[in-house]
Formats: sequence, structure tokens, C-alpha cells
Amino acid sequence: MKFGITYSTPSFGADPERLAAFARHAEECGFESLYLPEHVALYPGVRIGPMELPPSLPYADPLECLSFAAAVTRRILLGTGVLLLPYHHPVVLAKRLATVDVLSGGRMRLLTVGVGALPGEAKAAGVDFATRGRRADEAIDVLRLLWAGGEEGVSFDGEFYAFDDACVFPKPVGVRELPVHVGGSSAAAARRAGRRGNGWFPGGMLPPDERRRQLELVRTTAAEAGRDPDAVQYTRWGSLGMSTKDVEVLAAQGVTRIVVTPTTAEPGRAHEEMAAFAERFTLA
Repeated sequence: MKFGITYSTPSFGADPERLAAFARHAEECGFESLYLPEHVALYPGVRIGPMELPPSLPYADPLECLSFAAAVTRRILLGTGVLLLPYHHPVVLAKRLATVDVLSGGRMRLLTVGVGALPGEAKAAGVDFATRGRRADEAIDVLRLLWAGGEEGVSFDGEFYAFDDACVFPKPVGVRELPVHVGGSSAAAARRAGRRGNGWFPGGMLPPDERRRQLELVRTTAAEAGRDPDAVQYTRWGSLGMSTKDVEVLAAQGVTRIVVTPTTAEPGRAHEEMAAFAERFTLA
């Protein structure tokens, strides 16, 4: 089992010293990966399910933060949980992601994308909310095409994106394309993971029966697309308080990675929680 940890800028803020200390401590503890979330734009009264989000929450740009964290670490992998793919132009994003990968020495390897759940956020980004799933599918294809393309250039003619003979350099380090994991809590996300994803990272609030149905949908969709279902990594949310038995249960369900979040925003206590978890699971 691999273990990642989230640095939640809405809870912890975007203070550079705090982010740097968190990233270094996570690496010293032995965590495999560091994740950051994304919201592009909030607005008064916005809700995710029953929870209202204060519009002043400091959702810092995850890729900028990960690049900063990479500069003060050497080993820990970089991930997003999740990057809202329809709100980024994939040509620009391909360049940004490859650049972070190069600057980090090949550690931008846990990109997890979602489609977003807030209509007002889509509107602020200039995206028709109803099209965001199709945009995400097309954007994944564009990213991979551009990363794999050479000096002769590549072309694309889709519903949302079109270009001719485009060359995007630098390239990811030592790989043809960066892995793309798919996050979300819907059947559509599960199908996207099966058809296009290197991994599936479902939402944390799914009921167990629905989670099982969606996992099976990932696997059957992958097989129908001619892909190996066993090659699709399965990531789940967890907690720093989970026991070895909890992890064994998830492993039996096919989970390959668990991403945890500190229960406190107080830096000292959060670091203590991380160290205790690392000792319990012998991460270092």
C-alpha cells in the first residue's frame, strides 16, 4: 500500500514557510506523495452537498504550490486531488504539467482530474457546465497527444479544441506521457477512469454499495475499451487515525493508494499526527 497526504490550502493557508515545512516533514516521514486540491472561483452561497463554502477560502493554485513544494523536497511525488480539468485549456496545461515534472526531476506523476460540481465556477471560467464531461474527455486526449508529439508537431480537431502541427516542449522526464488519474463520485467519472485513466480516485462520501458498483464499472469499461483493468490504480481517501486493520480492509478491496488529511490546521499538531501515522505504518 502507498500513502499520500493532502496539504489543504483552504485549511492551512498559502503561507510559503508553512507549505515548505509541511512538504519537507511529509517527505521525512516517508509519505509517497503530496496532494493539493483546486477550486478556481467560489462565490457567495456556494454549497457542496449540505456544506456551504465561505467564498474567501484560500484555494491556492495547486500546480504553483506543487512546484514550490518540489523545490524544497527531493523524493515525494506530486499530485492533485482534484484538478478541475474543464477549466484549463489543455494546450497550456500540457506545458505547465510537463514543466513541473521537469523542475521536480520527474515527480509530477499523480495528476488527478475531475470535472467540478459548481455551476457558478464553470460560468466564471467561461465553460458551459453541461459540457464539462465531454471537455474533460477531450482534454485528456489532447494532453497525451501533445506530450507524445515530436518536432513534426501534432494536430487535433475536436468539439472544443483544435490545432495544427503544434509542438509542446519540454517533455515529461523519461516517459512518453504523464499518468492521468480520474477523480469523482459519479458513474460518468468511473467510466472515464476505465476508458482513459491510469487510476481511479473516487469521492470519499460514496456509500459502500455504490462504490462497489462504480469500481466494477471502471473495470468493465476498461475491458470494453481494450485496456487492462488490473493496470488501473485504485486510490481512496483515508484518515491519519486509521488502523492497520482499516488498511487491510481497503487492500482487500483492491485499493493501491490511500491519501490522508490531517485532522487539525495547527501546524505542530498536524506534524505530530503525520509522524505518528508514519511510525504506525513504518513509512520511513
